[in-house]
Amino acid sequence: MPHLVRLLVILALLLGWSPPPAAAQEKSLTVFAAASLKNALDDINTAYMARNGGKNGAKIAASYAASSTLAKQLEQGAPADVFASADVDWMTYAIQKKAINESTRIDLLGNRIVLVAPNDSALSQVAIGAGFDLAKLAGDGRIATGDVQAVPVGKYAKAALEKLGSWSAVAGKFAMADNVRAALTLVARKEAALGIVYETDAKVEPGVKIIGYFPADSYPAVIYPFAATANAKADAAGYLAFLRSSAAKLIFEKYGFTVLTKPTS
Repeated sequence: MPHLVRLLVILALLLGWSPPPAAAQEKSLTVFAAASLKNALDDINTAYMARNGGKNGAKIAASYAASSTLAKQLEQGAPADVFASADVDWMTYAIQKKAINESTRIDLLGNRIVLVAPNDSALSQVAIGAGFDLAKLAGDGRIATGDVQAVPVGKYAKAALEKLGSWSAVAGKFAMADNVRAALTLVARKEAALGIVYETDAKVEPGVKIIGYFPADSYPAVIYPFAATANAKADAAGYLAFLRSSAAKLIFEKYGFTVLTKPTS
């Protein structure tokens, strides 16, 4: 077997392959982030890489999915340097599983949930309050959101509807998606008549329109904690610091997030 390994190494060298320099590997960071962060973090990652050496400097590889999915991947040992969750529950879960360096946690962003419809829907602005008849509003159509048992946006949606007294009448109408962006797509493609998503998601999807805002006191505050993982590279600290910069704040706010901390630079 050792002889075979040596042959494979020699063949790789003859073909011109060489392992990336250790310094380059050290500067490459993997970020696991809630799907709703994609547009903002893509822009922030581009700015971070430009500030830290451009083409030959720091590299960021971002993986976007439901916070529940990412937290469980971290629990199983998936290699990542930073985790950004769309709720505190899944960050707490990852901390309890020893996958996160708790001392680095920052509760960085806020958001809110909204009711959306396809952009050409006949539905217009609705007032959402106690006794809100969402079932009647949906008619024969489905309502898209994240899995209410696990995906943060779905959990927020269920909490709001329970508080408003609407959940039991409408529970059977839900089309539950793997993450908030998948739910948003169902509405944009008119595969669902309505959707409950984050305000920031609705703003980046031209195929939907916001027709209602859920009262802030009807569901837990939407908070996005960020933290380095337990096995993060040293450069994760610099990345987390950049997320708290004035440059990052401007980008987050451009996409509709509320920045909960004062910029540090």
